[in-house]
Amino acid sequence: MIFDVDGTLVDSNDAHARAWVQAFTEQGITVAYESVRRAIGMGGDKLMPLVAGIEEDSREGQKISKRRMQIFKDVWLPQLRPFPRTREFIQCLQRDGFALAIASSAIDIELHALVDVAGVSDLIPIRTSSDDAERSKPDPDIVQAAIERTGCAKARIIMIGDTPYDVKAALNAGIRIIAVTCGGWERDTLRGATAAYEGVADLLAQYDASVLAELAPARSSA
Repeated sequence: MIFDVDGTLVDSNDAHARAWVQAFTEQGITVAYESVRRAIGMGGDKLMPLVAGIEEDSREGQKISKRRMQIFKDVWLPQLRPFPRTREFIQCLQRDGFALAIASSAIDIELHALVDVAGVSDLIPIRTSSDDAERSKPDPDIVQAAIERTGCAKARIIMIGDTPYDVKAALNAGIRIIAVTCGGWERDTLRGATAAYEGVADLLAQYDASVLAELAPARSSA
């Protein structure tokens, strides 16, 4: 089982968007909040050129990226909360024998803080971030890195994510994905997902009828 974090386990997509907008604004660059919000789920290497025509590795891009990280850490991170029943859901998967991993476009230091917010840092040992790949989502690099670290066959792996970028990354990596709409995307924008739920609480409530019950190692070996 591979997880996205932002918008999937933690209600953080709006916070990321607001941090980006403020960082751009401080550099005299006007970007539409909604444009930035729809790009959350990509890494900065994709988001910055898309919404502002600025390359992340440029001098200006590095300055904006660093400032965004500081704003997010100081202003927004302390306010974040996990989605309902997140830890309970992860514990259920753990009991059912799933190997658990994370594949996030967040930078490594930010990812660890977000996993702490989710309340599952002790439950998910395998984590891949933008630091582990040249290209962020929707390219499959981060997901592929997580797949390799699990050591599992792709046919036995499924991902959970909340954006079209998660869906594309998973499919391009050759695995299935369950979509959740709690991150702000409508179901019709998440086409290609094996199934869609409102969030992990909804998926947990319908667990026995989901594809997860079929894949669960502890159940299939019983």
